[in-house]
Amino acid sequence: MEDLIEEKRKSGIFLTVLGYGMGNYKDSKMEILADKGNGNYAYIDNLQEANRFLGSAFKGTMFAIAKDVKIQIEFNPKHVQAYRLIGYENRRLKAEDFKNDAIDAGELGSGHTVTALYEVIPVGIESDFSPSDLKYTKVKTDASNYNEELATIKFRYKKPDGEKSIEMVDVIADKAVALENSSADFKFSAAVAWFGLKLRDSKLISNSNKDAIKSLAKSGIAFDEDGYRSEFVRLVEAVN
Repeated sequence: MEDLIEEKRKSGIFLTVLGYGMGNYKDSKMEILADKGNGNYAYIDNLQEANRFLGSAFKGTMFAIAKDVKIQIEFNPKHVQAYRLIGYENRRLKAEDFKNDAIDAGELGSGHTVTALYEVIPVGIESDFSPSDLKYTKVKTDASNYNEELATIKFRYKKPDGEKSIEMVDVIADKAVALENSSADFKFSAAVAWFGLKLRDSKLISNSNKDAIKSLAKSGIAFDEDGYRSEFVRLVEAVN
């Protein structure tokens, strides 16, 4: 089945996979099939989710505007001594695969956004999760011109009918913003990631208090026209 799906996607046929019902839930299988077909997948378990996926998000989920989308970020070792990507464990690529157009990656639909969260340990901060002797912390070239840069982010994608990728590059300034002054979107995204780590009983978080998670999520509820963020808060409340 996977071979058939991969063959058909070469002709411009993309596959989106939907799961229904409450039994025989196979999220991982839906994800594999959708990935092979350059599409998306979702599990429809209530009317609200059906309206979201097949109504307001239909155009974005059914029609890809960019395929094989890859993101690569390089942190400046003058400011960052250690970092880790939160989530996306099954989406990670080798560094050399970023420019390899033969490597399959994810798709973006119309109106879609992608959020990638990194935990960053600044230089000079002691942490149990920061190695004391990192091989690449010393800048081997004159980096004085990059003192104001925190990181460089690269974005590579192909057009839906293209086979050669296009690269975009941007620089993130070294500018600290306190959590209380960050955007509502950032606060809510951070709360979702925090809650996910709590559900996985991650050893990488020292505080798994659900009231703290709920408080952060509620501070990011702005612009919740469809009530999805409020629904997340209710999910947090339902967990012991």
